[in-house]
Amino acid sequence: MIPKVKKAEYLEGYKLWIEFADGKSGVVDLTEELWGPVFEPLREPRTFRQVRVHPELETLSWPNGADFAPEFLYKQVAA
Repeated sequence: MIPKVKKAEYLEGYKLWIEFADGKSGVVDLTEELWGPVFEPLREPRTFRQVRVHPELETLSWPNGADFAPEFLYKQVAA
């Protein structure tokens, strides 16, 4: 099963509240994940807050093309 992100809300810093299609929800802290050419621009708070749920990929995405695998996010919420 590939988890599907249905909702996401910015909380603070690099933390987001995420809800999945199966009802699982929780907070994900992406502080340690924002490295590399695609993710480093997200260290800018204004850019990070532009998070959205991609309508086709059903995961978190940003205007610069950055996104996270929904499986990774699901594991982070479960941790």
